Parts: sequence; structure tokens; C-alpha cells
Amino acid sequence: MPMHSPAPIEWLCAELSDEAAAEIAELLMQLALWFENTHYSQIRRHHDAMRPVPDYDLNQLELFEPF
Repeated sequence: MPMHSPAPIEWLCAELSDEAAAEIAELLMQLALWFENTHYSQIRRHHDAMRPVPDYDLNQLELFEPF
């Protein structure tokens, strides 16, 4: 699927009433929550893949604090 550049959102910079600003903010938050809930496993896999591999064994117990 080709990536498209985002559409201009200059209209968001226009003067808005307090009510309109609050409604747009609520809509965007609901959209973000819906998207995250729908695609959580994919987002998690991506973040896990980006995490650096530790240079120690995660299963090894630390009996003593490092010097």
C-alpha cells in the first residue's frame, strides 16, 4: 500500500469557537482510542521490534547488585 503525504490541515488553524475546539478535540481523542484499540497488537509488535536487544539474559536472576 503506497504511503500518501498528509492532506493540508490549514483549516484547523482558523478561528474556532470554544465549543468547536472542544468538539474537534473530543473527536480526535475518540478516533485515536478507537485506532489504538483496533490495532493494539500491531502497534505493540512494532514497538517491541524497535526496542534494542539487551546484552544480558533476561531470565538470569540478579543475586547481587552490580559494583
